[in-house]
Amino acid sequence: MASATLLLPTRNRFAAAALPADVARAFGQAVHSVHQAGENAQLQRHFTVDGEVGSPLPVAALTRQLDVGDALGQRWLRADPAHMVPDMQGARMMGHGDTLRPDARDAAALLPALQPVFDEHGLQLDAPEPSRWYLRLPEDMALPVFASPDEVLGDDLFAHLPAGAEGRPWRALLTEAQVVLHAHPWNQQRMAQGSAPINSLWFWGPGRLPAKVQTAHAQVRSRDALLRGLAQAAGVQLDGEQSVDALVDLRQLRSLQLLGSDAIQPLLAALRRGELQELVLDFEDGVQFRFERAQRWKFWKKPRQLHEP
Repeated sequence: MASATLLLPTRNRFAAAALPADVARAFGQAVHSVHQAGENAQLQRHFTVDGEVGSPLPVAALTRQLDVGDALGQRWLRADPAHMVPDMQGARMMGHGDTLRPDARDAAALLPALQPVFDEHGLQLDAPEPSRWYLRLPEDMALPVFASPDEVLGDDLFAHLPAGAEGRPWRALLTEAQVVLHAHPWNQQRMAQGSAPINSLWFWGPGRLPAKVQTAHAQVRSRDALLRGLAQAAGVQLDGEQSVDALVDLRQLRSLQLLGSDAIQPLLAALRRGELQELVLDFEDGVQFRFERAQRWKFWKKPRQLHEP
């Protein structure tokens, strides 16, 4: 019998409104558990990479394999287009990758100007997808810890720059790239068209393609490149509507009304009819709710709202 798991954003992304009465009652009857917070931890609850748990995911290699299919045997780093805004304290990242809606013309205009910055380090920059730019790394290159763009978004940029001696060349590369992009006439054209300028890069997600990725799910439904890359590496079905053990990505959802009425209520009805064996809601802040058909007999349980601890 099929099960469904919904990947959801942190609960504070939803307004503190009341859930529908039947959904709140089901939340009160569900098994509630708390796990490690964060995107990396959330994905690793559903995928095991090379038998390890808790290590940073090799994002660049996984998405490179999805985009091009040539990631095997190389080390990769994402160098995604980004938009930085200066403020009183320094600068903040206000957009990156898909949020900037870059297209092939952006990559064609900006990459030739940026490549000389990387040439002296033996690095080749390319953009097989307009929102995902890559560097192939030498085998012996020491790397610092890189922050993911979601960690940096809206925050003080300098608090997230790669630190220490290993981070020094990457800080220098970032500065050089920013100088080139700030002066590039293509960004004037983007701004004239109402788009934010691509005035920086963001380095993140280093690693090699994993030898083995495992998951308990038979199907993944998502538009997210990393999640699709993990599913591809695990050899499971992408998208589709079959009644299988599916992992469904709803991390872009922000409406509590849509979560309750459009997502949860139909799945609870399928659970009551016996079409689903189990429903799991997995929030990025580490909270999980597990629903099973037999829980409806726990009539003494009080209804529970989403934001309750």
